[in-house]
Amino acid sequence: MLRSEFDRNLDLLQSDLSEMGRMVEETTRQALHALQERDPDMARQVIQNDDAIDNLQDELESKCVGLIATQQPAARDLRTLMSIVHVGVELERMGDYAEGIAKICLRMYQEPLLKPLIDIPRMADLALNMLNDSLQAFAERDEWQARQVCDNDDAVDDLYDQIYHELLVYMLQDPRTIQRATYLLWVAHDLERIADRATNIAERCIWLVSGHTASNRARNSDRSLR
Repeated sequence: MLRSEFDRNLDLLQSDLSEMGRMVEETTRQALHALQERDPDMARQVIQNDDAIDNLQDELESKCVGLIATQQPAARDLRTLMSIVHVGVELERMGDYAEGIAKICLRMYQEPLLKPLIDIPRMADLALNMLNDSLQAFAERDEWQARQVCDNDDAVDDLYDQIYHELLVYMLQDPRTIQRATYLLWVAHDLERIADRATNIAERCIWLVSGHTASNRARNSDRSLR
């Protein structure tokens, strides 16, 4: 295979990642909308649409394995293909979290919300912005932007802790709210995991560019200060 054809295949794989990212964002926003609007039909659509994300991830992995088997790429090209597989897996798992939110919606849509949803949509916006930034960083091999994504994960974690403690107060004050509060905690947890997966994509970009992960670089810096 000519170098130009190999590069074209890499571009096509990158397009597949972008499409998966778009689908994950869309399904996550739809799941949150279904939760807010108590819309079981939209929740069922999100669950159904997860199959398309799964299928695209399977196709992506098959293409990468095919290129590795037939072209036997070495060094950087092999790292790139393995990273694309890794990112595809992360996106597929994010799609599962969106599906999980939709399933929670189906469990609770007949009950009134425990409280207005304010922090959970904020958390979703932060997590999905991290997703978009991590995919852009990966596509452009932008280590600086990838490190920004890793730094932004703290804001999502802080918001999750805030939601957790607020819902815990509801449960302690009125045990009748435990089930509804627990459902919202599950939603917040799924969003926190989406942010974690976006961080994983950013760390994969850092590794692809520098040969180090963000955590390894931080540990090396700590050692240099001792």
